[in-house]
Amino acid sequence: MSVLFKTAGKVIHRIDEFVNAVEEGLLLFKESVNNYLDNDKEKFAENLRRLEKVEGRADSMQRKIENDFFTNSLLPQHAADVMILLDKLDDILDKAKEDISQFDVEVPQIPPILNNDYAKLTEISVSAAEAAVSGARIFFTEPRLVKDYIHKVVFYEREADKLANNIKRKLFQEMDELELAQKI
Repeated sequence: MSVLFKTAGKVIHRIDEFVNAVEEGLLLFKESVNNYLDNDKEKFAENLRRLEKVEGRADSMQRKIENDFFTNSLLPQHAADVMILLDKLDDILDKAKEDISQFDVEVPQIPPILNNDYAKLTEISVSAAEAAVSGARIFFTEPRLVKDYIHKVVFYEREADKLANNIKRKLFQEMDELELAQKI
């Protein structure tokens, strides 16, 4: 019996470390966008490298957690739900890395007048992701509280959508001096 508890404790620790990695990735994402907007190429490149490492580490942890769940038949009735939850958290981290990599490759020219809007959009988007991560964390201890975090995610998502549309309106309807390729 003690082997089961020892294994469960190890898995709980790995899940906690995985969630910590997702949170770290979100912080690096936000910092990277701000570095980009501030034209701090050195810090941007360093944060991109760190984000890639965190994402790789999280992927490795996720595989170990999945292996532990299936090898040790932990919570078989809930294993699929836990795997889906971890997969969705990993998607957040993957998207953060993908977006920063896209900045690195495409080097978009953001009009300085929109820097504050992009910084705010980043802040709101990260707040949505952080609420999702907090909701996932609480799922394991107090599942009845998850709905509070879902409400926050939906709120921040709507706010991000509104701000993103406002940025698009400014770009496409007000900034005639930019070429269409620059706007896109």
